[in-house]
Amino acid sequence: MPIQAIEPQRLYRQISNQLRELITAGEFPVGSRLPSERDLSVQLGVSRPSLREALIALEVEGYIEVRMGSGIYVCEPPAQPAAGFDLSAEEGPLELIQARALLEGEVAATAARLGKKRHFDAIAEAIDQMEVDALAGIRPIEADRLFHVRVAEATGNSVLVGVVRRMFDLRLGPLFDQLHSHFDTPDVWAQAVAEHREVLEALRARDPERARAAMRHHMDIAYRRLSSSLTRAPKKTSGTPAKRAAATPLPAKTRAASRKAG
Repeated sequence: MPIQAIEPQRLYRQISNQLRELITAGEFPVGSRLPSERDLSVQLGVSRPSLREALIALEVEGYIEVRMGSGIYVCEPPAQPAAGFDLSAEEGPLELIQARALLEGEVAATAARLGKKRHFDAIAEAIDQMEVDALAGIRPIEADRLFHVRVAEATGNSVLVGVVRRMFDLRLGPLFDQLHSHFDTPDVWAQAVAEHREVLEALRARDPERARAAMRHHMDIAYRRLSSSLTRAPKKTSGTPAKRAAATPLPAKTRAASRKAG
């Protein structure tokens, strides 16, 4: 058998693989509630953002169900992987936002210096379309994409346009889409429209520093929103069986192994 190159695995995949093994081994019975995100991150020795990405991956694959206001519950393991959901090459949504903040902040600053009125008018049209779609109850993802691409076009650099387009399209995968679905509301899109208009105002003012700050602020808000708890912790009732059986902790050997791996 020929030697094959070993590819580094994303942290969230390592976490999801371990939790999946525990579920299929029966450590977390079907129907049971997992420990809270905070407790899981401590037991596994990983950050909560990485844990959240892992949980979303398991939700996409059908191993768990996120119930708002209740918790995260174990489902009957699927007989076979969900068709069309190969997550092996998926970037972590939160890491993607961080990368976009760095890149698109500089893109916005450059666009403020080099952009023409026609570029800014085209950006305004994209924002207006976002608002129209949002008010009509349509998820304005295409107009959102157009906004970011047009900001890149204002730099006059085709490579930056291609990179921004590619990075935005990475958010259209099942992992990011599933995570976003837990926070996707009309209010969120209304806020996004307002944030985009702040970027446009900085561009029209030809203020690179302000444009950079406005774009990074937009990305930071998205990061903080998607980093918030997937569920609200259920109320605890002291001394009841429900409290004692509410969540199954990780096995001690798994907690120890996780800390060593981290």
